[in-house]
Amino acid sequence: MTINPERVTITIENHIAQVRLTRADKMNAVDPDMAESVVAAGRHLMGLTDLRAVVISGEGRGFCAGLDVASFAKFAATDPEDRVMPRTHDDANLMQEVAMVWQRVPVPVIAAVHGVAFGAGFQLALGADIRIAHPETKLAIMEMKWGLVPDMGGMVLLPKLARSDVIRRMTFTAEPILAPQALDWGMVTELSDTPLEAATALATTIASKSPTAMRAAKRLLQLAESGASQADVLYAESREQTDLIGKPDQLEQIAANLQNRAPAFKLR
Repeated sequence: MTINPERVTITIENHIAQVRLTRADKMNAVDPDMAESVVAAGRHLMGLTDLRAVVISGEGRGFCAGLDVASFAKFAATDPEDRVMPRTHDDANLMQEVAMVWQRVPVPVIAAVHGVAFGAGFQLALGADIRIAHPETKLAIMEMKWGLVPDMGGMVLLPKLARSDVIRRMTFTAEPILAPQALDWGMVTELSDTPLEAATALATTIASKSPTAMRAAKRLLQLAESGASQADVLYAESREQTDLIGKPDQLEQIAANLQNRAPAFKLR
């Protein structure tokens, strides 16, 4: 699986990866090439030891307009049992991994959302740890419009963010909501007139902190949200902390704080 630059590009600067959806002429709608490229991008970033943050954004007028229905028409005659059910990416299929891969990336992921985030695009944004949206962005769980259910990780990700009645309303109606409503319902983290700039600024702040502590924090939060027992979460807190105390990144963070300077963490 490779990254098609006509669908997705990655640039890395100062330990921050900018992942850009580049199908602007189609409002970054997800066709098979886009799905494979998004997943390939996430899988590539999973292996970069010196990565500290990721920003996902879309070129053109919208973040992502959802599935490119026309491009998937050729699959209509194939058996959905064979197309949908195989677990090809850990516990997910390809389309689910478009969103879930960003949960597997070990560093914080921020989605900069503008224009529209419909269906597949909405679920892609949900896969990020943080979502910054332009106030005029429209978001929707679009699948019911096509006689389908959301099946790209949304039912894993949404219940961690929003009330059940809100999720049901959006799922049953397929009606778009504006970003301020999504903020109120817990699906958007914050609003910005310049979401990409705001997301990059936040990523820069994140990248300035201890990289080992940041990765540990993401692991710990994911465990806490997974339904693990109190005992398991408490043990994980202690284990992660023990593995950080007195190690080079923590000592550098302390020294930088005391000397009122930016920390200089060793490259990995």
